[in-house]
Amino acid sequence: MPIPEHSASDLVALDIGGAHLKAADGCGWSASIAFPLWQRWRELSAGIAGLVANRRPRRLVATMTGEICDCYPSRSAGVAQIVESLVAAAAGCDDPPGVYLTDGRIVSPSEAIREWRLAAASNWHALARFTASLFADRRGFLLDVGSTTTDIVPLAYGRVAALAHHDADRFLAGELVYTGVERTAVAAIVRSLPHRGLRRPVASELFAESRDAWLTLGELPEDSETCHTADGGPATAAAARVRLARTMLLDPDEFMATDATSAATAIADRQATIIARALRQVARGVGWVPDMVVIAGHGEPLAHRGLANTGWLPEVQRIAAMFSPAVARAAPAHALACIARGTIR
Repeated sequence: MPIPEHSASDLVALDIGGAHLKAADGCGWSASIAFPLWQRWRELSAGIAGLVANRRPRRLVATMTGEICDCYPSRSAGVAQIVESLVAAAAGCDDPPGVYLTDGRIVSPSEAIREWRLAAASNWHALARFTASLFADRRGFLLDVGSTTTDIVPLAYGRVAALAHHDADRFLAGELVYTGVERTAVAAIVRSLPHRGLRRPVASELFAESRDAWLTLGELPEDSETCHTADGGPATAAAARVRLARTMLLDPDEFMATDATSAATAIADRQATIIARALRQVARGVGWVPDMVVIAGHGEPLAHRGLANTGWLPEVQRIAAMFSPAVARAAPAHALACIARGTIR
């Protein structure tokens, strides 16, 4: 979302991920930019400052998931370096920055570094807390599908009812699923794909990503300017067809648009199966099937497919419909801004 030329905000919240930087002010403005942290970690403070420059915020608060990137020797080191970059980016602000912890507090940078286990991967908790406050009389699941991962968080009568609170445990419980609509390698999703009556094996190389499937299906907008794809080419359906062909070691003239659609459908169906399996695992863990599911993130099409595969018939609420697609994409940042403003408990 473009940043207005002349605008200001007293507070901006950040969601610092491994592949994107997202920002929101809790009042309707939000922004998201691609930022491959594992490659550009030294530029993080400049990236943050650039993202919020035209907002001229008096205070920055942040949540994160980028500490897991392999540019850092450990998650504690990742938290420390991200927090230090946040402090540098906030040098021109009136007030010191804050960092969100999974126990619900917003703390000083020094405390966040000391409490790195609570600061690490905290964005899901901010969004779940915000979502629970919107449906305080209901019991359901938050289903947040992003570019890289999917979060499934049980919500019960205004509180976060998660089975686990740290990434490794959330991964084990099914609440964190490593599949998304952009950055998941095709070879990590399927081992073979359909092609003209055959089932061709998929090469274990980063030839194509889930983004290529969803571009082919018309469920993600094309972006001819981006270079954040498996081969550095544009994020268009035409380029995605070539990348999908390459996963089967086929040349482009052997792989037409109809072939790409068949392959993309198989990839999307498999991702939906993975998410449905995780949804059922979480339901078993909490002991109940949700009567409501709140969908967030820009991977809505995958969220709907996964939910349909469960056979459940819950009421579906969409963050994009309640607010806007831009806010839904930066939902954890929007949630944190609302928490920091005190507009939710």
